[in-house]
Amino acid sequence: MYFCQMFLRIMKKGILVLGLLLMTVSCSEYQQLLKSTETAEKYTAAEELYNEGKAEDSNKKLRKSLRLLEQIEPEFRGKPQGERLVFLLADTYYQLGDYINAPFQFQRFLQLYPNSQKAEEATYKKASSHYYMSPRYDLDQTDTHKAIEELQVYLNEYPEGEFVESANEKATELRIKLEKKAYEIAKQYHHTEFYKAAIASFNNFISDYPGSPFREDAYYYRFDSAYKLAINSFQFLMEERLEEAKEFYKAYKKYYPEGEYIPQLEDSLSEIDKRLQNF
Repeated sequence: MYFCQMFLRIMKKGILVLGLLLMTVSCSEYQQLLKSTETAEKYTAAEELYNEGKAEDSNKKLRKSLRLLEQIEPEFRGKPQGERLVFLLADTYYQLGDYINAPFQFQRFLQLYPNSQKAEEATYKKASSHYYMSPRYDLDQTDTHKAIEELQVYLNEYPEGEFVESANEKATELRIKLEKKAYEIAKQYHHTEFYKAAIASFNNFISDYPGSPFREDAYYYRFDSAYKLAINSFQFLMEERLEEAKEFYKAYKKYYPEGEYIPQLEDSLSEIDKRLQNF
């Protein structure tokens, strides 16, 4: 039993040493390849590392491929392999999540090879790079607008393309993000009791985003802002503002006759009618 345990320990250590030795040899060969002037060997190794990196989701192999691709890409410009190399370079940035360099490289690919079979994929991934750079809704949305623009370019150029479903899903998600930002800004005015600004913002929101999932909420908070503005107004302004709130109530009821805010609206309407009797 003792000898069996000793044998197993020796075997485990041997396997570990062998693994480390192979890694050392592999790293040494890679470093030699980086220093080599053999572009053909570098091309083959770069493509192998790229394919393995994608298949295994290995950033380490993708980064190794990227270093080789960056070295040899200029050497193949104007040659048959150039098209493949420029695409691989762009897609390696994309696979690594470098969404700053990826769209630039895909754009360069499209300029150099506009008729390539990879043009559709490059157009989509260029747009997707901007999609992944889009921040959460409460931050600056410059990248979101850019992503929507680029996704629309793809959809216009390839209406029956391979990535249409994904592009539409991404574009819809980004539009909802913009809607949420606009809605939350208007709602913040309401919650901080800047009711005039809230009414104006909700008016703009309803006009700009007719199909928004936040539309019912916007109708309700527009009414509630008008109602609270009215009941807190000077007497000479109150009647007109109560009437405006009542119009907003009617607008909500028109589109959402069984909406979730009906109980609150009915309570507020009773107060409005009671106050209007005094005028």
